[in-house]
Amino acid sequence: MKHRPFRERLAFALAGIAEAFRGESSVRVQVAAAALVFASLVAIRPAPVWWATVALTVALVLAAELFNTSLERMLDHLHPELHPAIRTAKDCGAAAVLVLSAAAICVYVAMLIDAWIE
Repeated sequence: MKHRPFRERLAFALAGIAEAFRGESSVRVQVAAAALVFASLVAIRPAPVWWATVALTVALVLAAELFNTSLERMLDHLHPELHPAIRTAKDCGAAAVLVLSAAAICVYVAMLIDAWIE
């Protein structure tokens, strides 16, 4: 991957996103939730700082979901049989997505409260 043109590296990244979207229902759910969140931002029209904060948390959740997908795919490829250590690694990856999703919900609720107060 080193010394490849930016355009080529970008194509690899976009292919990864497309593959994760096609192959993982959890990625599709997260993308659908993100679309709903951004639609509500358009409707609510909060301050720019809320746009940035919400966009950052959405990006973090999606990035965690992509990392989790890559971890699961790699572990399934390297060790297809069930193993306690692999189960733990997969559970920890899913937990990371859960933690970031909970944080994103907290940010979204804070934005709604702020919009309601104003």
